[in-house]
Amino acid sequence: MNRKKLKFAVIGCGRVSSNHLKALTSGKIDGELVAICDIDEKKARAKSEEFKVPYYLDYHDMMEKHQEIDVVDVATPTGYHARHVIDVSRHGKHIVVEKPMALRVEDCDAMIKACADHKCRLFVVKQNRFNPAVVSARKALESGRFGKMVMGTVRVRWKRMQSYYEQDNWHGTWELDGGVMSQQASHHLDLLQWFMGPIESMYCVTATRLMNIPVEDTSVACFNFKSGALGAYEATVASRPEDLEGSLSLLGEKGTVIIGGHAVNKILYWKFNEEHPDDVHMQSASSQEVPNVYGHGHTPYLANVIDAIMNNKPGLVEAPEGRKNIEILTALYESAALGGQKVYPGYPVKKSMLGRKE
Repeated sequence: MNRKKLKFAVIGCGRVSSNHLKALTSGKIDGELVAICDIDEKKARAKSEEFKVPYYLDYHDMMEKHQEIDVVDVATPTGYHARHVIDVSRHGKHIVVEKPMALRVEDCDAMIKACADHKCRLFVVKQNRFNPAVVSARKALESGRFGKMVMGTVRVRWKRMQSYYEQDNWHGTWELDGGVMSQQASHHLDLLQWFMGPIESMYCVTATRLMNIPVEDTSVACFNFKSGALGAYEATVASRPEDLEGSLSLLGEKGTVIIGGHAVNKILYWKFNEEHPDDVHMQSASSQEVPNVYGHGHTPYLANVIDAIMNNKPGLVEAPEGRKNIEILTALYESAALGGQKVYPGYPVKKSMLGRKE
């Protein structure tokens, strides 16, 4: 007997859409791609030809003609996420939205309310949580192998050139994108708080060193977690001459794990005071090669979404988790705008321009 497959549509045919489209057509998950949409006909047609599904320039038209759609993936520029999610929710379809969920906390709240009102679920893409190396580290954390956490560190040292920001008019803008913290390194910020727990306070400084953009290309932040542990966050797209790393380090009283690679995809160090039999194989068993900084996480991420919908159980990353990330990001940008002042999650926005018209 063939298992039921949820039918998906994708809105937005930009750079990240390929990860969704490839996952949905891989045959590895119980999802089926039925339509795509983008206001840029050239992009939409190209994806349509590659993935053999019809394309549309208006998602309302797409939704009207494909009543069978169960889930809509929103992969449009971040500044449009709130509008698109709220619009799509009126069709009563479940929604997956790319990271970051939005650029303002109030937009996250509006998205959550719209989906609740129309009885649809909202999931936020955090695919690095599904990397085998990250999964293994999370299991070690949940089983108590680290003991008291001492410090967590994430580093994103990637290369972006000016041409990246000039390929579209929304990249690197306050209104629609934000800088390295809200875009390239928002996944790593998610991992830091997911492993280290609630944040007590933080402070941040940013700089624009090599890019000709109004937002930051480089940032450094420090965290005080409610547990008493400390955190460090370093992010830049000014790495030269190539991408260097997307990494996570976890230091506890009983052991240390360092995950490196370009996309938090390789265990570089795994050692605990109390050894387990499978520790000797952990580096080889939980590390993977990746083709780019996106990694392979979209496939297991979407599989988790499908499982959550089909079996009516919680997904690993639903809207409240996505909102948490934006609350932290907002505080970081506010701290930077105030010259590195110490702030906390939920800090009232006074100076930060994130999500606002320039």
